Amino acid sequence: MEKENKIKGLRIHVMQFSEVREMGIAERVRKILSLVLGNKIVIFHGRLRAEEEARLIEDTMAMVDHVPNFKGIELAVIEPDMRRESIFMKMRQGIAKRLVGDNSALTIIGPASIIKEIKKDPRKIELLLS
Repeated sequence: MEKENKIKGLRIHVMQFSEVREMGIAERVRKILSLVLGNKIVIFHGRLRAEEEARLIEDTMAMVDHVPNFKGIELAVIEPDMRRESIFMKMRQGIAKRLVGDNSALTIIGPASIIKEIKKDPRKIELLLS
């Protein structure tokens, strides 16, 4: 009889925006939640739109009481601070966001059972894991 070796530890899934570019809101949320339910921390290159974040939170809240050992998600976004940039740089950033989406941001989503706390400031994110 073979023993099943399970590797315990931190699992991270880095997701490029191109991986979900063609997906609709429901598909993106389903993909992210399936990764989080697999106890992975998702690092997303880009930012979810407001309606996608809202749908992710709604779906998560609906699952909390129905999925065993699922306590919800933690979500944080870090983006560059454009307050000190020139008008030209702000316009350039705005045009780029409209053309290719907001991929200057970094979004971290993970299961609340693993991520105890997310501390963020404009330049970094610190994760406190359990």
